[in-house]
Amino acid sequence: MNMKFLSKTLLMAAATFMLAACAGNAPAPMTDAQPQTATQDATVAKPQAGADQQATAPAGQSKPSESASTSSATSTEHAGVFDSQALDSYRLNTPENTPATSDVGPADNTQSSSAAAQVPDPYTAFPKLVEEVFAHAASLYKAGLTDSASAYLEKFRILKPMWKVWFDKADTLLNEFGKERAEKAKAFEPLVFQIQNMNRAQTAYSMVAETADSLIALAPGDSLTGWANAQKQVAYKNTLAKAKKEYDTIKALADNQAQFAEAQKKAAELQMRYRDFENELHIQALIDYIAGLAAATNSEAAKYWESHDPAQALAKADELIKAGKYGEAKAALNKLKASKLRKEANDKYQELANTFCNAQRKATSQIFTKAQKQKDAAKKKKLLQDAIAPLDKCLGEYPEYGQKQKVLDNKQFLEKEIAK
Repeated sequence: MNMKFLSKTLLMAAATFMLAACAGNAPAPMTDAQPQTATQDATVAKPQAGADQQATAPAGQSKPSESASTSSATSTEHAGVFDSQALDSYRLNTPENTPATSDVGPADNTQSSSAAAQVPDPYTAFPKLVEEVFAHAASLYKAGLTDSASAYLEKFRILKPMWKVWFDKADTLLNEFGKERAEKAKAFEPLVFQIQNMNRAQTAYSMVAETADSLIALAPGDSLTGWANAQKQVAYKNTLAKAKKEYDTIKALADNQAQFAEAQKKAAELQMRYRDFENELHIQALIDYIAGLAAATNSEAAKYWESHDPAQALAKADELIKAGKYGEAKAALNKLKASKLRKEANDKYQELANTFCNAQRKATSQIFTKAQKQKDAAKKKKLLQDAIAPLDKCLGEYPEYGQKQKVLDNKQFLEKEIAK
């Protein structure tokens, strides 16, 4: 490693440090439903005068003694860095997501396009570079070139005064960048506060998105642009959650209360107000579902419940189930599905299906037991065929029976026994 390498090293170090100066550690913006507001007042610390006029002599012309004197002379002086509380609600881009210069336009300096396209990370580039210096010095030492190793490390130590120059330059640039950011933050505060208040009130996504897009169109800078996009996502989630609640209410109106006309009307309104959420909610499918329920419901039965008490009819259906009058109970419950007690009727209908099918399975079991005791093959086969009949009756009456698979398994078993 020679002086050419050292010069290249210094240039790279300076470039990466300047990039590091652009990175900040402001608190992250609040992107929940109640975002924090930014403080309107900005505190400005004036830059240290003369920071831009620091000497930038090559490191090779400095001396350790000059380093010590420079350090002591400036130890009590430090360029104040611009601090804007108005920016506390917006995150500065961190080194992890700082865009490459090729992403934001051509470089305005003499660097080549290939070098500009590769932005080094100061958090990794500097330590790596220093480790390479130490590694090279160690390799010289191991090779027995102790004088060369010592001279090489002296070149590294001479860089010490340059750090003060670079730090002052970084402070100067931070002040320059910070003032511009503060001016932008102040200029865009009305829109920022408007967006924050809209999300607090859980305003509709379309309105929040329109306002956020207005802010983005004014080119407020990368941090505020990112913040505005995040606020749009907050509004989207808030509005989607609200729409889902309305969706569930409308579906329950049809499923549980048989209020099909009202449910269809509300579903159409829901579709109009939440056009941006069709992919998530499938509102058209809900409209079709309600229409199907309405078509399957006897209109005369629905009219019947305008003058009759569905609660009394439900109690009567329960008595019929207990009395084993399954046919009458089924007819009553199907009629009740057109009433405001549709949910209760559906639940009772499932109870009826369970009771009826359990009785049929019990009958099948009893017939099968008789068949097992029968010595005559023909009579046994006839009994096994008779045992299948109650299962078919269950499947025919209640094809939606919850334990349908068990019934099918029993039937398949009996068919195998018959085939033996």
